[in-house]
Amino acid sequence: MKIYDFEELPNPARVRIALAEKGVTDQIQFVKVNVPEGEHRKPEFLSKNPSSAVPVLELDDGTCICECTAITEYIDHEFDGIRLTGQSPKERAVVHMMQRRAEQKLMDAVGTYFHHATPGLGAEIEGYQNAEWGEKEKENAVAGMQYFDSVLSDSEFVAGDNFSMADITVFAGLGFADFAKIEIPSEYHHLAAWRDRIAKRPSVSG
Repeated sequence: MKIYDFEELPNPARVRIALAEKGVTDQIQFVKVNVPEGEHRKPEFLSKNPSSAVPVLELDDGTCICECTAITEYIDHEFDGIRLTGQSPKERAVVHMMQRRAEQKLMDAVGTYFHHATPGLGAEIEGYQNAEWGEKEKENAVAGMQYFDSVLSDSEFVAGDNFSMADITVFAGLGFADFAKIEIPSEYHHLAAWRDRIAKRPSVSG
């Protein structure tokens, strides 16, 4: 089993945290795709993921699974240990709902700001940019932080009582926000306290 990624980027970090939570990182072969050098847009990689995005999970039979949610879903059911996608039908539904919100309200919003309203990964990689759209998505990212601060005001984790892939996505999204220089408003105390707790998990701190 292989994972094609570029470790420094936020989406690969999400999958690496999931693998660490399951305790199976040493069972995966990691293949570096040099995104800043444009390797993700070369034919060899595009044959694995036409969307030219990392990470990609390649199974032993050659099947390629793209998108962090799909990769995490596979990992969660392939290996024993902590359940990251929920146990009961209700838990699974809530986790997937909050996972989508974490992507839309935070991860994707920060990404759009970074790729459109900052130099991003450089002119050759970025190509088309729309700074106005990027700035609007920065506002949406901060609104997303407010939303998750509210959620975490009466919940230990993003999707209820248990740590899940939604927590991983919010945590990685906040790290991406740091990198993109989007400050987390100081009044979002619940979000900050949650982040401090998650940062101490072995899958993150190790």
